[in-house]
Amino acid sequence: MRRIIAVVNGAAWVRGGLAELRRDPRPELERTNFRGRTVSLGGGVAAAVGTLAGTLSAGGRDATAGVVAVLPAAALGAWDDLGEAPEDRATKGLRGHLRALREGRLTTGAAKLAGITTAGLAAGAILAAGRGRLAGTGLLDAVTSGALVAGTANLVNLLDLRPGRALKVTAIVAAPLAVVGGPGSAVAAGVAGAAGGALPSDLAETTMLGDTGANALGAALGVALAAHPLPAVRLGALAVVVAGTLASEKVSFSAVIERTPALRALDGAGRLGA
Repeated sequence: MRRIIAVVNGAAWVRGGLAELRRDPRPELERTNFRGRTVSLGGGVAAAVGTLAGTLSAGGRDATAGVVAVLPAAALGAWDDLGEAPEDRATKGLRGHLRALREGRLTTGAAKLAGITTAGLAAGAILAAGRGRLAGTGLLDAVTSGALVAGTANLVNLLDLRPGRALKVTAIVAAPLAVVGGPGSAVAAGVAGAAGGALPSDLAETTMLGDTGANALGAALGVALAAHPLPAVRLGALAVVVAGTLASEKVSFSAVIERTPALRALDGAGRLGA
């Protein structure tokens, strides 16, 4: 029942936010996407609110960890979306932000990564404590779980380069976790609901996730993964997240997808002009 409530809440709050955006468009949230179409960052705000609502519906320690991770991720993502300095817009990727730091320049992206990492570690500590591990291997559990939360938040954001892409990947990962049940499944259900609610307008290229929505969804998905009771699942997920993040520094996800027929078909499904 809790999973059903979470998925319904996640989707309903997103749809409600998008309906409000249609009634009261906000010009300050408008951006131009990769195809030159005008889209609204309000979609990311709605996705973040829906993600938070779905996460809260999980209840218990999972919900606490989710709020600790999602709220800062959404807030810092919004800061990066709305407060990024013009000279920082060309700074992309982990290496780019680190290079800016060496040059004595703190970008909003670097501040966001630091804040999301801190929030992720706090969420990981909450989840590790819930497994009854406060010392010894518990420290390793907290650190790896925190890294999984923060890393997933960042990776989902890196995937948000084309309409629907980040939302599809998020839903594909979250749905099985929600169906299987157990720790983290209600958070995963909330994530799946929020992703499903946000997908139609994202594919229609009227809204976009931006860092606000992508980081919030990714942080909650990371909590769902980090709450899994099996260490092998958590560590396997962390390995995938780390590999994907490092790969993004060297290769273009979009180029790989375009060269792979199955991925290209899935990526383009439902998208305008696909």
